[in-house]
This record gives sequence, structure tokens and C-alpha cells, in this order.
Amino acid sequence: MRHLQAILILPTTATVIIPTTILWFTGGPDFGWSRGWSLGWSYAFPVSLAPLLAGCALICVGLTLLGKTIHLFATIGKGTLAPWDPTQKLVVQGPYRHVRNPMISGVWCILLGESVLLGSVPVFIFALLFVTINHVYFITSEEPGLMRRFGEEYLLYRNAVPRWVPRLTPWEKEKSE
Repeated sequence: MRHLQAILILPTTATVIIPTTILWFTGGPDFGWSRGWSLGWSYAFPVSLAPLLAGCALICVGLTLLGKTIHLFATIGKGTLAPWDPTQKLVVQGPYRHVRNPMISGVWCILLGESVLLGSVPVFIFALLFVTINHVYFITSEEPGLMRRFGEEYLLYRNAVPRWVPRLTPWEKEKSE
């Protein structure tokens, strides 16, 4: 239940509730009912397929990252994605071997996918705001907290794995020590 609560409060709010509210207040896309189905873009077929496919691909990548990271937090970290119920063990497996914040990267991919799919500049602006706020939060709160909780283990990880831009090769803890 605590995992479901964290998922409903955090990524669901960021990827569903806020974008839906933005679309509601900005008029959102026409969804093509009056001009042929184009999901917010007025391009003619087949050009209209490009934003459709790109948006869907970004959303799929984001959902995959989100699902994998939530699973890792629950099974390996023994905690949730929520700051009020954090992991008990440092998670450095799966996508965390490439980038320190794959969960936020996943949410950002979903938001970018939604903005592309729907042709929504306001949702794109929210995506930029989302990643900026998280960047500041990670530097000022999350990373110092991880240092206090996990000490040298986190320092080794932080020095080897980038915060946002993924490593091409997965980090291996044993080789770094």
C-alpha cells in the first residue's frame, strides 16, 4: 500500500494530473475531431505520424524506466520512491548503473512524450520546470541526504555515475573500488 500511495502522489501527479490540468486551462489540443485525428498537430498524413510515434516512444521509454526503478526500490532498496519513505539500501543495479536519477529521467521522458504527442508547449514548459526543480532538489537535499545515509558507498557511486546524462557502459562497483 505504501508503494501505491507514493506512486499515486508523485509520478501520477507529475505525469497525469498536472499535464491534464495544464491542458484543461490552456484549451489543450483539439484531438483532431474537427479536422481529422492528429493529436494536437495540424500536419497532414503521413507527416503527422512523426510526432505521434516520437511521443509514444518517449512515453514508453519513460514508463519502462519508471517501472524498473520502482521495482528496484521495492525489492532491493526496501523502500519507496517517496522522500518520506526512502530506501534502506542504496540501489545501484539496473538503470542506476548508467545514471543516478533514472526515475526522474523516466518521468521527464513521459512529460516530453506527452508534450510532443499533444503538441502542447505549456506541457513542454512544465517538463522543463519539472526537471529544473528536481535538479535543484537533488543538489540541495537528496544528494546530501544520501551521503548521510550511505556514506562512502554513495560517494563511490556518485563519483562514478553521472546525475543526468547516462554512461554508455554500465558501472560496476567491484571495478571502482
